[in-house]
Amino acid sequence: MNKSPRNAREPLISGWLFFRYLAIGCYVGAATVGAAAWWFVAAEDGPRITFYQLSHFLQCGPENEEFDGLDCKIFESPYPMTMALSVLVTIEMCNALNSVSENQSLLRMPPWENVWLLGAICLSMSLHFLILYVEPLPIIFQITPLNLTQWLMVLKISLPVILLDEVLKFAARNYLEPGKELEKAASSKGCAMCACLEGISWPFVAICLPLVVWIYSSDTNMADMFWS
Repeated sequence: MNKSPRNAREPLISGWLFFRYLAIGCYVGAATVGAAAWWFVAAEDGPRITFYQLSHFLQCGPENEEFDGLDCKIFESPYPMTMALSVLVTIEMCNALNSVSENQSLLRMPPWENVWLLGAICLSMSLHFLILYVEPLPIIFQITPLNLTQWLMVLKISLPVILLDEVLKFAARNYLEPGKELEKAASSKGCAMCACLEGISWPFVAICLPLVVWIYSSDTNMADMFWS
């Protein structure tokens, strides 16, 4: 309510909002491709090929020494497509959580502030599980069920989009939005730590923190993509 009315002549999408969409979109694209690449390069049940073999898969053949001993049919496996699709679906559900508020942090405005959005997310994920695990839908959609390790990798790749948007929201709240002087003046009356912790939803933190620690402490050979 401290903000002045929006100028009617302002464009619907400002330069900053366009940059946010661009940054999120770039991450979504990289994450989707990276999920498929992870299965080829680092997954325990994958072929564990090199980046060169993956990027030159069209040259795969018995006459090419770079692909010696490699069955070229592995590039037709449904697993990388399923990984990419699952990351795309999950990351868009995370983006839906980001949209609970345009600039307010999820720590202060948790997802249950909008129960209809939570219901829509649950419905969307249920439909995704349906096409993954209920026959004959996997055959129709040319995908395959994922195991626990693969789902953990999907979450590892998808969740950082929330952190990315939180950073962008922080910049918008503190440096780009008009009318922040009033908020800063009010917050300067107390200690900086108290101002940072004020309004945080601690039940949301208590639920999410153990889950995030468990997800990222699990072994999915993620580092093998970069250090192998």
